[in-house]
Amino acid sequence: MLNDEVGLNLLAPGEDWRQPGDMDPAFTRPFRASIVARARFIEDLVVEQAGRGVAQYVILGAGLDSFAQRRPEIASRLKMFEIDQPAPQAWKRKRLIERGFGIPDWLRFVPVDFEASGSWREGLEAAGFDAAKPAIVVSTGVSMYLSKDANAATLREVASLAPGSTFAMTFLLPLELADAEARPGLEMAVKGARASGTPFSSFFTPPEIITLAREAGFGEAHHVSTDDLAARYFAGRTDGLRPPRNAEELLVART
Repeated sequence: MLNDEVGLNLLAPGEDWRQPGDMDPAFTRPFRASIVARARFIEDLVVEQAGRGVAQYVILGAGLDSFAQRRPEIASRLKMFEIDQPAPQAWKRKRLIERGFGIPDWLRFVPVDFEASGSWREGLEAAGFDAAKPAIVVSTGVSMYLSKDANAATLREVASLAPGSTFAMTFLLPLELADAEARPGLEMAVKGARASGTPFSSFFTPPEIITLAREAGFGEAHHVSTDDLAARYFAGRTDGLRPPRNAEELLVART
């Protein structure tokens, strides 16, 4: 489904990285399926939009996203912008150089604090983003860390981009709606995030996130469920692997 060894290369974890309970392969199985499914969905969306002539790709909260390194035949046709918190982004830039990947001219790093006052659009445009042209903007694994006001502000910012732009973001549903088998893992993630000083702040039902997107000004918004992802990427498997229902799902919206 997705061949990605770049993140592992950058992190270079020790041989015992699977030993902690929250990294146990059996326990994390559905969540790993969810992460891989969302990554593949986003990748397919980017390739589709690039094929339609969209030439700007913005990743909000890029983290260890490796599209630029794994798919240079597509990425090099785009102007890519990775937006993230300054410290982790500086670390990633350093590691890309240290591990021999380098930083191509078409990849721009934009350090931004999403919760601080001011707009990430300012940093984006200062890095060479053309506001008059459409873009694909994605945000995965970020919305739960932001307040509802910050999520609404992000939606408004993206909705104000040029016509023909597409936004895809993941969101967490309220824990009580999740599959029973996935709920303990989600509860552990919530506790871990709180303990690390980065608590989960926002949960949305699909109707709530669709309403928020339409109120932000998007002309079109739809929900991509884990059932949709399972049908698209996990059909025909005999091992039962699939993302958990009603956990992390996707919004796709267009200007």
